[in-house]
Amino acid sequence: MIDKNAGRLRRAKQARHKIRELAATRLAVHRTNAHIYAQVCSPDGKVLASASTVEKEVRSKIAKGGNKAAATAVGKRIAEKAKGLGIQAVAFDRSGYKYHGRIKALAEAAREAGLKF
Repeated sequence: MIDKNAGRLRRAKQARHKIRELAATRLAVHRTNAHIYAQVCSPDGKVLASASTVEKEVRSKIAKGGNKAAATAVGKRIAEKAKGLGIQAVAFDRSGYKYHGRIKALAEAAREAGLKF
């Protein structure tokens, strides 16, 4: 029997393989119970920009790091950083998580701030 995390990692591996085939810049998301993290990575795997709920600028705007409001703040921040680097379009790597709740909130905030995926 495959446990929950092993299943998530299997799904993440499939998505990352497809993104690698496309040679696209990717927006990778990771979440824990307390925080949410986002990174913009180049096609060769280098991290170009990152944002998370542990950053001082984000923590000052939110009450706690494990909710949708925090995910929205991180989504806006990562989109601003990516646009500052001249990145307009990314492939969304949800790391095997369901497109629901905090993951969805982060993605929609990044889209509203101007990123295309």
